[in-house]
Amino acid sequence: MKALTNRIRDRRLAQLLEPVDVGMEQMRACVSSELASDHPAVSEMTEHLGSFRGKQLRAALVLLAARAAGNDHPELPQVASVIEMIHLATLVHDDVLDGAEVRRRVACVNQRWDNQVAVLLGDLLYARAFHLSTTLCSPMVSEILSRATQRICEGEIIQAGSRRAFEMDVEQYEYIAAAKTATLYRAACELGAAYPAADNPEQVEALACFGEEVGLAFQIVDDVLDLVGDQEAVGKSVGNDVEDGKVTLPVLTTYASADESVRTAIRAAYGDEFSGDRRVALRSACNLDAGVDRAMGRARDLVAQANKRLNCLDASPSKAALSMLGDYVLERKW
Repeated sequence: MKALTNRIRDRRLAQLLEPVDVGMEQMRACVSSELASDHPAVSEMTEHLGSFRGKQLRAALVLLAARAAGNDHPELPQVASVIEMIHLATLVHDDVLDGAEVRRRVACVNQRWDNQVAVLLGDLLYARAFHLSTTLCSPMVSEILSRATQRICEGEIIQAGSRRAFEMDVEQYEYIAAAKTATLYRAACELGAAYPAADNPEQVEALACFGEEVGLAFQIVDDVLDLVGDQEAVGKSVGNDVEDGKVTLPVLTTYASADESVRTAIRAAYGDEFSGDRRVALRSACNLDAGVDRAMGRARDLVAQANKRLNCLDASPSKAALSMLGDYVLERKW
């Protein structure tokens, strides 16, 4: 059954990426070339990263947004490569921050080696990504992605300072989630539409907003899966948010509507004195169903809002793929 599910999932993704198949192959070749090393220790780690190459949605968004906007600049696969390498760097660093053990069903870098090596490898990925960006004909990639990486880091810092913040409002949660995840989605769509020079600012902004909204929906679904997903299906460690004290949207909304006895049990599952599986304890402390439903409702609203942004584009296979991408994000179980 799982094999059938994987085949359906992979076929769906392949259909989404079909309009940009050639560009995606060029992007993958470029990433492989940029990550190659003559040093065996570095080469072993960068080859291990090949196991992390999952959906590659952010790189695909560069190419899909470009095609949908009528942009066919020859350097776009390299632009997508910069995005993909930055994304890989964030994955490696996130796994250190979260204490994650598994990603794409293989050991995370911090587990196979250690945290020190993982941090250094993430730094190397950032360095190679930005070096590649300096070789392109326009500084736009460096400019947009330098701002994007600042926002990502700020989001992580704010989140680290918001552990166990059960009274956090939804706006603050979304600010953090957008900074962490939606930032790179936005940058991918903006660069696809604009690189190397923005000829249609209104269209560029519409696609940038599309990326932001789909990216935020992606993070909300990710937070739901971390709480109620099956690790084998998700393909990475689950329960990390609760272990790290992160109060995500399903928990926030559940906590807000709970009575004091349930709130006390939720806080205990997150408490310093607790030892054991915090996700199991949290799910025993409260019924998360309503919170999950409200979170998924918000994700659906964001996708609907994002798809309206595409009305400024002419009909094309790439526009159709972008409009289907939101449903793909909402329906994923991995």
